[in-house]
Order: sequence, then structure tokens, then C-alpha cells
Amino acid sequence: MRTAPEPKPRRATAARAGKPASPASPVAAEASPPPGKDPFDIDEVFRLLRQATAPLPKAAMFDLRDRGYSSPFEQLVSALVSARTRDETTIPVCLRLFAAARTPEAMVALPEEEIVRLLYGATFPEPKARDIRALSATIAASGAVPDTVEGLTALRGVGPKIAALTLGVGFNKPAISVDIHVHRIANRWGYVAAKTPERTMEALAPILPERYWIEINERLVPFGKFVCTGERPRCGTCLLLRQCRQVGVTAPRGA
Repeated sequence: MRTAPEPKPRRATAARAGKPASPASPVAAEASPPPGKDPFDIDEVFRLLRQATAPLPKAAMFDLRDRGYSSPFEQLVSALVSARTRDETTIPVCLRLFAAARTPEAMVALPEEEIVRLLYGATFPEPKARDIRALSATIAASGAVPDTVEGLTALRGVGPKIAALTLGVGFNKPAISVDIHVHRIANRWGYVAAKTPERTMEALAPILPERYWIEINERLVPFGKFVCTGERPRCGTCLLLRQCRQVGVTAPRGA
């Protein structure tokens, strides 16, 4: 069922990372790992994640970045298009949109109805077209895409997740973008214990080493889509099985 575009929840204040895990992380509070599990090691987790996701389709923002659409403006627009839209749709829609306009000035020059047409296939093309045209006008007038969470979320249609993706992928600034996959998997590992993506972002900030702030979204989106799925995750063949505490997993697949 389709839902409204990303709302603007309250902003999370993120502590600087790079610190070792603290008792705020359930796995850090363990006296010893459960039977059949290894001590949780975030560096080993990311080593295994790279291996597990190497053959999988890339997350949309990172795929577009690697195709050459890496400017902060292109990443901001792509992230907005991607809200509530599958990556398989986001990528061709963005390629079609950027064939017509790749700068704020070029985007403002397009009639709103043309942007709606170019967004066909993405969820909520009409409000997204209005948002894209409005933020393009603001950026064209100011001369630059904002490079802070505060500046980005002041733009029409931009919430914390879109801001974090833009900062991380567009500006290469450490920022944690938490979507449903990052939220589900970080909690399933037992690395955090949070009830919402916003709370997961807050919980990750003080314990996740900063070198992984951008990469966590890059790895966990494809990993969550194809391996650590919401229903019946593929635990039997998962490379991270000995690291993962499988919190809340009741019916995993053996293969």
C-alpha cells in the first residue's frame, strides 16, 4: 500500500562516532556470546557484508553515483525520488529525469507537468515534482546545495533520511541514513534495540564507527532486500550468521 512521501520527523542529534560499543548496544552488554555465536565485531560484520553484497544489485543512490550522477544536487533529487519507491524504479526514473535536467537551473526551467511526466512510475509524482521544482528554485537562488542536515531539511520535501543520503553520497560527509532495511537488520543483529528508524539512527550514532556511517546504507539495502529479508530471512546461508543474534527471527530459511 502506498503511503505519503517522507514526513519531517524531529531531528536527531547525533553524537560523534568512532567510539567503541557501549552497554547502550545489547551485544556490547553480553558477558559472553550465546551458544553458536561469535563475539560481535563490527569490523568483521562489514568485511562479511562486502563479501555478501558484492554480487547483488547496488542500492539506488550508490548505483547512480557510480554511473556519474554524484553531484549533491543529483543525489538530493534522486533521494527524494526514491522515497517510498523501489530501487528498480528509482534508477530508470532518475536517468530519464536527468536526461532532461541535471542542474537546479535546468530543473526550474522545466514546466511542473513535464517533471510529473518524467517521474512516471515513481510514487507520488505530482507532489514530488512540486518539491523538486521548489527546492531547485531555492538552490538556484542561493547558488549551492546546503551541506548540513539543518540546511537540507529546510528545503521543501526533504526529511532526515533524504538529508543523510545527500550528505553521505553527494558530499561524502559522514551521515547515517536509516531506512527500513538498516532499521530491521541493526536491531536483528542485536547491535541496537530501537522501535523506529529514527530511534535506530539515534542509537547507531554513538556506537557505529564513523568510517561506516555512509557504508551502512550502501550494504544493508541490498543485503536486506535479498538476504536478511523482513519475512523468512535466509539465515541458513548467511555469511553473518555467527555474528547475528537473530533478534525476533522466528521462521528463517535454511537455504
